[in-house]
Amino acid sequence: MAHVEFLDETMRDGQQSLWGLRMRAGMALPVAPLLDKTGFSTIDLTGGGMLDVLTRYCQENYWEGLDLLVEAMPETPLRAGLRANANVTFSVSPRALMDLWVRRLCAHGIRSFWIYDVLFGMDNMLRLAKVAKEADAKVAGAIMFALSPVHTNDYFADKVRQLAASPDIDSILLYDTAGVLEKERLEGLLPKLVAQANGKPIEFHANNLLGLSGKAYCDAVDLGVSVLHTASKPMANGPSVPSTEITARNMELKGHTHSLDKSLFQPVADHFRAVGQSAGFLIDQFAEYDAFSEQHQIPGGMMGTFKAQLAQHNMTDRLSDVLDEVAAVRRDLGYPGMATPFSQLVGIQAVLNIVTGKRYGTVPDEVVQYAAGFYGETVAPVDPEVMDRIMSSPRAREVLDNPPADPDLDELKKQYGTEDLDELIYRATVPQADIDKMRAAGPVRRDYPLLSSPELEQARKLMEIANSPVVEVKTAGMDISLRR
Repeated sequence: MAHVEFLDETMRDGQQSLWGLRMRAGMALPVAPLLDKTGFSTIDLTGGGMLDVLTRYCQENYWEGLDLLVEAMPETPLRAGLRANANVTFSVSPRALMDLWVRRLCAHGIRSFWIYDVLFGMDNMLRLAKVAKEADAKVAGAIMFALSPVHTNDYFADKVRQLAASPDIDSILLYDTAGVLEKERLEGLLPKLVAQANGKPIEFHANNLLGLSGKAYCDAVDLGVSVLHTASKPMANGPSVPSTEITARNMELKGHTHSLDKSLFQPVADHFRAVGQSAGFLIDQFAEYDAFSEQHQIPGGMMGTFKAQLAQHNMTDRLSDVLDEVAAVRRDLGYPGMATPFSQLVGIQAVLNIVTGKRYGTVPDEVVQYAAGFYGETVAPVDPEVMDRIMSSPRAREVLDNPPADPDLDELKKQYGTEDLDELIYRATVPQADIDKMRAAGPVRRDYPLLSSPELEQARKLMEIANSPVVEVKTAGMDISLRR
């Protein structure tokens, strides 16, 4: 029997997968102290995508909201996620900007990081781990699992060996974005990872897209995993991770121990369920098993994006064709793992191939950069015929002649006209117009109005602009009468 640690994903992967990163600080603050007291080894809290979405779509100051949440959870180490060669952009960020991002997160109270690169650019991963260590932060080196002929158990074991050899890596994180790991593969994979981990703990994160991940967690603990990533029940399952509630129970039934205070599960769940219902976000998800997912391995959050893109072209009936094309493009491009940015690059290319009716007739700049090796060495070679089509695309020559710039910190300060380091990160990653709108919106709200809905929001707007003593509005879904 084993003692199992739990890492909470409610406010990071849970809301990323179900709420599209639109969890404002005030949506979590009322129960953040309860999460802090629940007994999690770490709480995963933030990442670059949240800075982008909160600023651009929620008009909320990222740094201010982060400070409020950090202050509310003083007892538990708080984690941030890092893509080793970029922040926010699907392209490549300057190394100095990535180093600064880590240092500023540490300055704001982050004490744990998980660092990944789907192509396993070890130089970048280990450099950022070293930067995090300057602030005594813990670092998990991520193994982004993928199914393909080249992603063998030995391939992953070699990556673990390289990560575990670094004194700046504290744990190994096996990360299954598509939720495809089953017992048979785990039995072959995990013993090899444990053998190469140099005694460092193995964490496991599996998005429950196929409904398999809860069982995978049980099997993984038997095979040497000691930290499981879970989320409060309304923020769990479907494209998110298994719930803390059922995973804790499963561990107990199998005779394992944990350090969680189960009495705090329900009030946290009740809060996020009410907020999700009020805001119109997904909660209490489940997923059916779909064997085709093992071929395209699309992360759950991208399905909505695909549907929206097809709707713009009146082609919603072509979703199955797009998924077929995703599997084909992934094969063409040398089986990149389906996590940011490559899940997006593969997905966008597949949509373009279907919408235009010509495969690789239109090629995004980032796909050219990928094929040219700007992101690092591909796992398997790009199909030669597809490579020719990519490199003969109209934009290819210009992209190849302008590789991503790599200015140092002083050059970045000059480029963006500021010595304020938090502001520098803002200006380097978010359009200025969006920064201005965010600032104009005022300070971060510390609560979220639970008694709200799209209809009530419309009523509020009407009350602000109506000049008449009586206003009546009737629609199929709403009947409002306002009287002064």
